[in-house]
Amino acid sequence: MRNEEQLPSEQEWRIMEILWEHGTEMTSRELIRALEEDGQPGMSDKMTRVLLGRLCAKGLLTYRVDERDSRVYHYSPLKSRAQCRLEKAGSFVKSFFGGDRLAAAAALLSSDGELSGEQIDQLEQALHRVRED
Repeated sequence: MRNEEQLPSEQEWRIMEILWEHGTEMTSRELIRALEEDGQPGMSDKMTRVLLGRLCAKGLLTYRVDERDSRVYHYSPLKSRAQCRLEKAGSFVKSFFGGDRLAAAAALLSSDGELSGEQIDQLEQALHRVRED
């Protein structure tokens, strides 16, 4: 499977976000309820289960079968939010900027308003870390 195929789609990312926020494993029923409570309805129970299967196939989720009811699966992330963000960002840079990280950074920095002084300081610190590596 190519790296892009292992990255979560937008709908899959919604599921991952809920799992990361929750911090512990969740059943598909709990995930469906959390999606609805999060003000993001629109995914049927069946579609949510399909997406869970895709996330498992991509190596982003794992599951265990409930010891009391073999029809119930408990899902948990295999990758952290930070790890997925880095992989997604790398794919974005490769796809839209031909791998040119500087062009991608420049486009992102100039696209949406001004940076605060604190954000500029954080950016400078990130640049220093890159230079040291």
